[in-house]
Amino acid sequence: MLESFGDVIMTKRLAVLLLLLVPFAGSSAAVCDNLLDFEHRRLASSQVENLCQAYADSVLLVVNTASRCGFTGQFSDLEALYQKYRDDGLVVLGFPSDDFNQELADEEDTAEVCYVNYGVSFPMFATTGVRGEGANALFRALAEAEQAPRWNFTKYLIGRDGQVLGSFGSRVTPLDSELEASVVAALGQ
Repeated sequence: MLESFGDVIMTKRLAVLLLLLVPFAGSSAAVCDNLLDFEHRRLASSQVENLCQAYADSVLLVVNTASRCGFTGQFSDLEALYQKYRDDGLVVLGFPSDDFNQELADEEDTAEVCYVNYGVSFPMFATTGVRGEGANALFRALAEAEQAPRWNFTKYLIGRDGQVLGSFGSRVTPLDSELEASVVAALGQ
């Protein structure tokens, strides 16, 4: 028997509510906005992470990336930004996408660009859609809160409470910019 869309939404909300009510020994459960309550597979891996469980209480910088883009060099600055503020609670999350026809077809090749060529240590996820109907659940929510990426290396800043604080286009560099100032402000909240 097929469930209606409303039934699926109600079931998901009930499941989230029940999870929030389950007591955890010695700690309290993180409360997630729907924006973060999604699972994504890590790049070139079978490991799947729930963003809420993995990154609750962090300031997140979510970036759609591409290995063959004129902005690919931003991986270096994104890594430097991550290293500079990670002990304060910043996590950069990279999502390779071929929505602009600039991502490699093989995830292993994408992983090599990220991890070997640019020394990325922040979490990178499997190649995914970030625009339109093919967008993953996180990017659909980001588009609803702000706007869909207009190009590769669009950056979304999300506060510790799971709310989108702003988006920054491809031309906004990660360091010495309004983006870095916004990250510092978010970390101070």
